[in-house]
Amino acid sequence: MLSIIEQIKQGKLWDFHGGIHPAENKDLSNKSPIVNAGIPQELVLPLKQHIGSKGDIIVAVGDKVQKGQPLTQGDIAMCVPVHAPTSGTITAIEQRTTAHPSGLSDLCIVIAPDQQDIWCDKTTYADYEDRDPAELIDAIRLNGIAGLGGAGFPTARKLQGGLGNVDILIINAAECEPYITADDRLMRDYAEEVIEGVRILRHIISPKLTIIGIEDNKPEAIQALEQHVKEDDNILIRVVPTKYPSGSSKQLVKILTGREVPSQSRSTSVGVIMQNVGTAFAIKRAIIDGEPLIERVVTLTGEAFKERGNVFAMLGTPIAYLLDKFGYKADKKHPRVIIGGSLMGFTLPHSNVPITKMTNCILAPKRKELPLHTYEMACIRCSACADVCPSSLLPQQLQWYAKDQNYEKCEEYNLQDCIECGACAYVCPSEIPLVQYYRQAKAEIWARSQDEINAERARQRFEAKQARMDRDKAERENRFKKAAETRREEMAKTGGDDAVAAAIARVKAKQAAAQSEKPEVKPAVAAAIAAAKAKQAASAQDATSETLPDNSEMAKLREERKRQARERKAEKEAGESTTSASSNDSKKDAVAAAIARAKAKKAQQASEQKAPVAETAVENAEVDPKKAAIAAAVARAKAKKEAQQAQSESTSEPVAETETVDPKKAAIAAAVARAKAKKEAQQAQSESTSEPAAETGAVDPKKAAVAAAVARAKARKAAQQAEAQSEVTPEPVAETETVDPKKAAVAAAVARAKARKAAQQAEAQSEVTPKPVAETEDVDPKKAAVAAAVARAKARKAAQQAEAQSETTPEPVAETEAVDPKKAAVAAAVARAKARKAAQQAEAQSETTSEPVAGTEAVDPKKAAVAAAVARAKARKAAQQAAKEQQNIEED
Repeated sequence: MLSIIEQIKQGKLWDFHGGIHPAENKDLSNKSPIVNAGIPQELVLPLKQHIGSKGDIIVAVGDKVQKGQPLTQGDIAMCVPVHAPTSGTITAIEQRTTAHPSGLSDLCIVIAPDQQDIWCDKTTYADYEDRDPAELIDAIRLNGIAGLGGAGFPTARKLQGGLGNVDILIINAAECEPYITADDRLMRDYAEEVIEGVRILRHIISPKLTIIGIEDNKPEAIQALEQHVKEDDNILIRVVPTKYPSGSSKQLVKILTGREVPSQSRSTSVGVIMQNVGTAFAIKRAIIDGEPLIERVVTLTGEAFKERGNVFAMLGTPIAYLLDKFGYKADKKHPRVIIGGSLMGFTLPHSNVPITKMTNCILAPKRKELPLHTYEMACIRCSACADVCPSSLLPQQLQWYAKDQNYEKCEEYNLQDCIECGACAYVCPSEIPLVQYYRQAKAEIWARSQDEINAERARQRFEAKQARMDRDKAERENRFKKAAETRREEMAKTGGDDAVAAAIARVKAKQAAAQSEKPEVKPAVAAAIAAAKAKQAASAQDATSETLPDNSEMAKLREERKRQARERKAEKEAGESTTSASSNDSKKDAVAAAIARAKAKKAQQASEQKAPVAETAVENAEVDPKKAAIAAAVARAKAKKEAQQAQSESTSEPVAETETVDPKKAAIAAAVARAKAKKEAQQAQSESTSEPAAETGAVDPKKAAVAAAVARAKARKAAQQAEAQSEVTPEPVAETETVDPKKAAVAAAVARAKARKAAQQAEAQSEVTPKPVAETEDVDPKKAAVAAAVARAKARKAAQQAEAQSETTPEPVAETEAVDPKKAAVAAAVARAKARKAAQQAEAQSETTSEPVAGTEAVDPKKAAVAAAVARAKARKAAQQAAKEQQNIEED
């Protein structure tokens, strides 16, 4: 049986599954020789123009570069450097849109050419046959050569993988993609350089057989190659039938050798290495001429171009420059610029995209020339895509899984074996863009695999770090342990103790002793601490007693007032019920009123007895001024409480005692009484407001005392006069049996007016009296307290007498006949209430103005004057309020 090489030499060819025969459209661009595109105004060089990693930038903005000068560098086989296509200046290093189906941007170096096209120093290998293959491979890598067939795989890396592993070298000259003629014109115009590049590859790889595979639609290229191939080159030119995609690596290997490349493997796994015609030409230029890969042949085709053909375009040349230079006229409705052929190419987002090492064609078709796929319909499961797939895949299944993002199933159905030739989409009657789905799924799978690789790498690094730390810790512990054992052995030999262990034991012993022992406190220190604490407690108690007075008495008073209010409410309800009763109960009501008046008098007498006791207590003992003031306030509150109780009881009496009074006469009497009360209140108010607020200056204490005595005498005299008048008035009235109602009303009004006048005079005198006392500079506190207590007692006594007289005055009027009982009772009760209220206000004002005397020891005259002024102002305000309330009541 003949070997594969013998069968190949005999001219045997094989076939692959599927394939299509689209319209070639190569005649548009293969009729004219290759021309130079010229130097544009700007060159944009992406750092990554190949499969692999980017190189490190070795230039900066503003640097001047020469033609062929490297711009990046890398030390790994999958990194291909980028060179300057011409001389000029680096103007920017920034992100620009690159020639990729995603339309994304990448880091690029921008050069502004100087149009001088000056070369840098070249390194040539004219005697490559005498050079080591490894040296030539490294030269190929440094010159930036990658696969120019469209994949962009680094040539140096492919050659390294094929050293000693392959026996057949295939030069791919099929160029099966429609519209593309770059390799065809290159073989026609530069066949000698192409064959020289093949010889360099043969020297590096040393294969048993070299085959140039070319389709039968390129007769001129076949003839040009045969003219330059020698018999001792061991190079076979095999013409294969035109069938798309016979130019694919795996398919061409199957056609020429009959070997099938396994899934997800390269051709080197079956002993075959493949290089493109353009790559062979670039290798010849790099090794023989010393020129790096800075330009390539690009096909300009499509009906939108006025000048179609193939050009040598510098890498980084903007496509817009080529479109403008070669007469591109965009389609009016659907302008399109495609990089690549009609089946495997992709549409650009805009024309400012640079030429790269993988750009072999720029297609600008008209709408009629290449129809648009405007509508995707549902799959009809016709299996046409599976019939034409050159990789024997199931395109419809892959499309469903890719659309559903079921990437595990995509991998299970060998999506990675898809060469993206576009044959399935070409024959699909539903116009489904199958290749787009496959590209997106591949990109997602690649991203996920990279994440998994990075995670695994991070895990390995972490585990390696943990292992290293554990190893270092164990070594450190062993080192310390050995050092301790060595130290103990040395101490044992010398007869001493371990110094470190002894020091640790001493420290532990000291700590234990410190915890067990309690500090001894000396008796003197303890006594001082106790004394300080006692002083602090006493001072806190004093401060509390001074700042927070005992409010228990006031709370009791509030509770008592609430109770009295409830009692008054009950009495009022009872009074209303008694007024509605028949007149037969008048005797019982009079008896009850007499009992109530007796109780009120008894309560007043008891309050009078309590007041002298408080006064004698102030006189007999030396009391703290603050405590004396508190005690006086409590006594006054109790006296007020009892007076209010008596008043409340007495106010409810006349209602029950009244009989029948003439309403007209009672109204006249009430009006006369109101007018007089208003007039006297206004006079008292005007007299009180005309007094000076405070008198400045120093006052003689003796004079102040004399003035106080005079004021007290006047107050007593006024009270006695009021008492005498009240006693004289009611007696005849009480004795009369039949009294004229008019006269009785007039007498009652006169009595009420006199009572009000006496109260107002007492109030005015009480305001005048304390002024000199407030202005004294040095007053004996004991004497001042005694004088204040005496004055308060006398004021209470005068008020009580006036109240008793006012209560006895209206009784005969109540006994008169032929009077409306309700109106007369109301008028009499109002008059008595007003009289009592005025007396109580006068008493309270006299008490408030005399209080500071009991608490003063050495009083500042200014402060005393201010306090007196404040007291007088309060008294006036109380009098005014009483007058307003009385006026409102009378008007009502």
